[in-house]
Amino acid sequence: MTTATADRAASIDVSLVLACYNEQGIIVESVARILEALDCCKWSYEIVFVDDCSRDKTRALIEQLVAAHPTHTFQTIFHARNQGRGATVTEGMRAGRGAIVGYIDIDLEVDPRYIPSCIRAIEQGADISTGMRTYKFSMRSLDRYILSRGYIALVHAMLGVDAQDTETGFKFFRKERILPIFDAIEAQHWFWDTEVMVRSLLHGLRVTEIPVLFIRRFDKTSGVRPVRDTIDYFLRLWRFRGTVSALRKEARVAGTKRDWIRQGL
Repeated sequence: MTTATADRAASIDVSLVLACYNEQGIIVESVARILEALDCCKWSYEIVFVDDCSRDKTRALIEQLVAAHPTHTFQTIFHARNQGRGATVTEGMRAGRGAIVGYIDIDLEVDPRYIPSCIRAIEQGADISTGMRTYKFSMRSLDRYILSRGYIALVHAMLGVDAQDTETGFKFFRKERILPIFDAIEAQHWFWDTEVMVRSLLHGLRVTEIPVLFIRRFDKTSGVRPVRDTIDYFLRLWRFRGTVSALRKEARVAGTKRDWIRQGL
């Protein structure tokens, strides 16, 4: 690490994790948009790439992107085997050197222009800020909307959590507050998002949900498998109820207060 790079690393405000898996078709354009959005902000930042054993050219493209932007600060983590979304995001945020750590889905179905709002929410006292997705209506994306709203209804009914979008791929955290939550999380794949939000709320972390526009991309293959994923998530929610019940008892004993703020449109 050069002296200039070391100096930049020592003054990082925000670490943004980009979890990657077979992203060769979108990564170059997405990173350009992310850098453009962050370069306009007042905060110093780093990008933490975590490649979860991609089978395409994603890793090579990450290396090219880092080399092409010598004045920016990056970290790269390359997995030797696929570990899953939750494990990948968690590893990146543990490695992040900013007081604020976050991740956004690299397909940018939620625009990176919302990043400053999430950072400001944490500066104003939130421990977690998330992008609460508002869907741009399209018949082609109606299935995704129905699945998303149906899942939130299940979370409300089965876990009693007052959140509108636990699964959003647009989350930022006060690092010192979220690390103990990471230590307790069991899910390493897609259910990680639900577990991190529910555990955070029941441990008294202050959460702010910020409305963001979600525009589905049809130029990439979706990893969502409607029937299989619905059954899998229902079973995971059912099993997770026991953990939630124990956490509620602990919260009552400790006198923990919930603090979940939803900003208006």
